[in-house]
Amino acid sequence: MRIGLTSIFVDDQDHAQQFYTEVLGLQVKDNAPYGPGERWLTVVSPEDPDGVELVLHLADEPARAFQHANRDIGRPVISLRTDDCQRDAERLKAKGVVFVKEPGRMDYGGMDAVFDDTCGNLVDLHQD
Repeated sequence: MRIGLTSIFVDDQDHAQQFYTEVLGLQVKDNAPYGPGERWLTVVSPEDPDGVELVLHLADEPARAFQHANRDIGRPVISLRTDDCQRDAERLKAKGVVFVKEPGRMDYGGMDAVFDDTCGNLVDLHQD
């Protein structure tokens, strides 16, 4: 058994698609009608197009409450891996991404930074 997909809630799927592809560099895997006013929209890493998919679900009111609760306590809803947290944080900042936590060593030994995805979420950038 392995993880096939995971999901986050976003305020606007068009904006999320633009951010996750043009800014973060992921690529769209699926983009199809899903329900009233929502698409089945997934993105993947270009280095692993058959790997784990991230579903960008349109947030409803309970989902927005979940987003706000996580943001209020500073909890990222997803973690993206990198081999160089500092380099990628600088690259993303140059594209206008706002970091709420600068890259820093964690007690467990990894390096993390946290940014705002402009879609209602905090995202962790992690280096082992």
